[in-house]
Amino acid sequence: MNDTAHALGASHTLWELVARRAALTPGRPVLLQDDRVLTFGELRDRAERVAAGLYGMGVRPGTVVAWQLPTRIETALLSFALARIGAVQSPVIPFYRDREVGFALRESGAEFFAVPGLWRGYDHGAMAARLGARGVFEAYGTLPDGDPAVLPPPPADGTAVRWIYWTSGTTSDPKGVLHTDRSLIAGGSCLAHALHLTADDVGSMAFPYAHIAGPDYTVMLLLYGFPAVMFEQFALPEALEAYRKHGVTVAGGSTAFYSMFLAEQRKRPDAKVIPSLRLLAGGGAPKPPEVYRSVVREMGVKLTHGYGMTEVPMITMGSPDDTEENLATTEGRPPEGMEIRIVDGEVRLRGEAVCQGYLDPVQSAEAFDADGFLRTGDLGFVTASGHLVLTGRLKDVIIRKGENISAKEIEDLLAAHPAVGDVAVIGLPDVSRGELVCAVVEQPPGADELTLPSVTSYLRAQGLSVHKLPERLEVVAALPRNDALRKVLKYQLRERFGGGGG
Repeated sequence: MNDTAHALGASHTLWELVARRAALTPGRPVLLQDDRVLTFGELRDRAERVAAGLYGMGVRPGTVVAWQLPTRIETALLSFALARIGAVQSPVIPFYRDREVGFALRESGAEFFAVPGLWRGYDHGAMAARLGARGVFEAYGTLPDGDPAVLPPPPADGTAVRWIYWTSGTTSDPKGVLHTDRSLIAGGSCLAHALHLTADDVGSMAFPYAHIAGPDYTVMLLLYGFPAVMFEQFALPEALEAYRKHGVTVAGGSTAFYSMFLAEQRKRPDAKVIPSLRLLAGGGAPKPPEVYRSVVREMGVKLTHGYGMTEVPMITMGSPDDTEENLATTEGRPPEGMEIRIVDGEVRLRGEAVCQGYLDPVQSAEAFDADGFLRTGDLGFVTASGHLVLTGRLKDVIIRKGENISAKEIEDLLAAHPAVGDVAVIGLPDVSRGELVCAVVEQPPGADELTLPSVTSYLRAQGLSVHKLPERLEVVAALPRNDALRKVLKYQLRERFGGGGG
């Protein structure tokens, strides 16, 4: 199986990978959701019909198609249909609202926009209309359909930019990250090979499929030929029934997922909360060693954690057969082909899984050094055994439940509040979220008293996404600043309000 998986990993494009896997095991399941089952053969055949329907709508190779859809079988079918055509996809996280979605549509030049309609009480179609989006169509329960005979040959070049992902960095606006089929296959391969998976495993997708983890994880399924349970809405303990029903063996996401599963296990310490589970695996947020040790001790499973980002979906990954110390205190090792260079303490990367840059050429030029290494903004070192240890971040970005949040975006909005004189937004260590968002405010004389509910209400009214809202508010007489440039010393705020963490 490992030989087969490594051979499949050499596929030039995602569609080639789908076609090769479908030819090998057409009747085996790949996606499970509620009582529905999609096989590898059906994934290929149905995606090709959806591709024909999209082609009939005017989607061509190179056409930019944005989609803001939940984690559903239909979303995967639409995405692979676009891969079959060779369109450029711009996935948008479902909980993004007017500010972020409007920016993504404008910057990508999207000619089509797939939405779920009314989903979880929010009308995405109405938002699309407000934004003046082009080519809007619903892709929730029903997908475009057509005769595959109309389609041109599938794309053959896996190094062309066909993906635009969005990530928040140190700037207020999201950055459009440019990926190719090959960079996504390389990232997914790193994850898959490190975990020692087999065709008997059952995985789970309890994260937004529009996240970079969507293709990352799906590549893993295609390489090793096993299925995953998709969760349109993930919450515990409600989701446990599906984990048990389908016999999930590999689960996880970010640090928040580990903590959520651990909390459920502590409700019934006398029995495994998911009897079939053997491995928790994930990344996307800091992993405190005490969380690792608690999971292993109390849940009776292995836990492997990795390092990735939207720009490089998988950089390093822990392996289940590694030592307890390495699994608890490091991010694992990089796969063959991923070069890690430490420059002045900063982690820099070069390899096939690294993105092609950003939509903004200025941001691209700043992101890579003279040798073509991506500047991550993360601080760390590589041990003698080749394991990566992260020690902090240069970037002023908060990672909450695996999602990047720009502190500057929130600061810019709060700066316009009449009761705010100055503000610093910081991430504070949190066991369940990885980090929580804390706004530290300096008020002008005579201002009305600020409360957390009034701050979050104001930010909601400004169109800020719910997942970016501060969860903590601290009002101080004066923000700490340096003497030279009067720059706010955020590390002092992290030490004061986060117990030295951050």
